[in-house]
Amino acid sequence: MGVLEQFGSAILSGDIKIVDLTHTLEPDFPVLQLPPEFGQCEPFKIEEVSCYDDRGPAWYWRNFSCNEHTGTHFDAPVHWVTGKDVPDGSVDTIDPDGFVRPACVMDFSNEASGDDDFVLTADHIKAWENDNGEIPAGSWAIFRTDWSNRSGEEYLNMKEDGAHHPGPDADAIRYLIDRDVVGLGVETIGTDAGQGHLFEPQYPAHALLHGAGKYGLQCLRNLDQLPPTGAVIVASPLKIKAGSGSPLRVIALVEG
Repeated sequence: MGVLEQFGSAILSGDIKIVDLTHTLEPDFPVLQLPPEFGQCEPFKIEEVSCYDDRGPAWYWRNFSCNEHTGTHFDAPVHWVTGKDVPDGSVDTIDPDGFVRPACVMDFSNEASGDDDFVLTADHIKAWENDNGEIPAGSWAIFRTDWSNRSGEEYLNMKEDGAHHPGPDADAIRYLIDRDVVGLGVETIGTDAGQGHLFEPQYPAHALLHGAGKYGLQCLRNLDQLPPTGAVIVASPLKIKAGSGSPLRVIALVEG
């Protein structure tokens, strides 16, 4: 059999299992909250058009609206000012080759469980590589914190001085860029730490990753079902004209 035939057979036999890394997109799912002087991310909204009734006797469908960065979502390079001139940097022009890539899952859930503001550093990544091998070029770097076990206000974790959740510092991002990852995936509402505005540069995951033409995945879940290496992630955003990002359904392929 060819490679794809073997792959298809492995899925049908259960030798490869599918893990859903996506939160359900619903009106109650938290969205990023910016200072009031800025424009705001719209939550998911839904309106029924018909449901086998006089509005449409044989069909059920709904209208929905949301920000490009609502729910489990993809960040394209053009999302940030540093990536505005990256060639083919919007979701409709990105080479789809980047949507199917191996994943390296860096588990720092123990550290994050005791520190809402846990900061991922280059030394943390190097220590992970000592145990699991070097992160291959073109892979997703996935930062596991188990933050997805939270919901509602606890998920946002807003205080008087803003949000508090784990994220990487600039050296960690530079290290991942040197490894030539395709992007960074996280369980939190953004790839940056909640207090990322205090870092140098501000919001280093956004500023450095997107400036280097890399991608982001936010609001992932079920990362505890993935091995440190060996999984493949499928993360294909909607093909929105000039889109800065998109909600999407992220799945992982894992050997069963």
